[in-house]
Amino acid sequence: MSRRRAHIAMVGVPVVSHVLPGLAVIRELVARGHRVTCANDPVMAERIASTGAELVPCSSVLPVADNIWPDDPIAAAGLFLDDAVQALPQLRAAYDDDPADLYLYDIGAYAARALAEAQGRPLLQLSPTFVGWDGYEEDVAVHLRKLPGADAYRDRFARWLAGCGATTTDVDAFSGPPARALALIPEAMQPHADRVDPRRVTFVGPCFDTRAGAAEGWTRPADAEKVLLVSLGSAYTRQPEFYRRCVEAFGDLPGWHVVLQIGAYTDPAVLGDVPRTVEVHPWVPQRAILEQADAFVTHAGMGGCGEGLLAGVPMIAVPQGAEQFMNADRLVELGVARRVDTADATAATLRAALEDLVADPARAERSRLLRAACRAEGGTLRAVALVEEELTPPAGAAR
Repeated sequence: MSRRRAHIAMVGVPVVSHVLPGLAVIRELVARGHRVTCANDPVMAERIASTGAELVPCSSVLPVADNIWPDDPIAAAGLFLDDAVQALPQLRAAYDDDPADLYLYDIGAYAARALAEAQGRPLLQLSPTFVGWDGYEEDVAVHLRKLPGADAYRDRFARWLAGCGATTTDVDAFSGPPARALALIPEAMQPHADRVDPRRVTFVGPCFDTRAGAAEGWTRPADAEKVLLVSLGSAYTRQPEFYRRCVEAFGDLPGWHVVLQIGAYTDPAVLGDVPRTVEVHPWVPQRAILEQADAFVTHAGMGGCGEGLLAGVPMIAVPQGAEQFMNADRLVELGVARRVDTADATAATLRAALEDLVADPARAERSRLLRAACRAEGGTLRAVALVEEELTPPAGAAR
């Protein structure tokens, strides 16, 4: 049990890659005796229920049903603002009479910050991806503000802030670096990590279930000399041609067993004849497989990058969108991956990248060192300890 039982609220958005990284933290907080509520769309009810936390239904207008997101970053940002505007009244209805002692929130859950500021409650961001750094404004934000539609977006954001009850009413300050954040990623994946303020941000690395056997769920075939996992995550899985190239590239490699995740939107029949050394699934227990794998073809989402580094496996990064291109380049800089863009991902190119990676002794050593560094960041137990440090006891109460 922790030093006192508290009501901790986690406010998120119904995007799998944003929800999964924090589930183990929520589960551990519940196990320590805290009352934990999770405000999210009911589509995430099953995942939240698995932690023992209480779901606070908060419907979302994000395009999660079909997982089709705009390529334009301003349009994508507008979707999250739309979601915040309609989510805040739902959060007020749930929490105004039952405020949390501490609000945890996802980077996309703007309404959570507005609610906490209006209630005067402490707030801690759980970031599933990299955070802003000293110079981010000049390096990135100033360029985004020059894009078509940016001025209108900022004007709409400012009008919402002026009337939503938040005490931070400047758009850049509100949407910029938080006062306190836990980054659920390896520090090695953070751009300009030396320019991130350690008083604001703590890198705790990927967080996983601490229960014995929690990573189980897949058994390596007895005759597999080497195992390769191919996964494009949860949001960019409509890639039947890419999957066919992977089957062609890796399906007949001597000694290799391939686990191919194709998502919910690709019919396995479109892959044609699949060798017996390739198993095809819509969804797989990725971490459990990586702990037994020898290589990983990934879209370079931050979750996949962290799990790959933690497992110490070489990676072929095939970025699909958003920050994945930066992540892919970072993996290459770290010396543990090769980047192959989708347009260049022929069977020959993919196979050559794999053979190059697994035969490189320098890569193997870098993977070993990075794996050790990731594990030293503390993961779930360190994250939960830091969450509990943020709890403010009632006036006069012993801590």
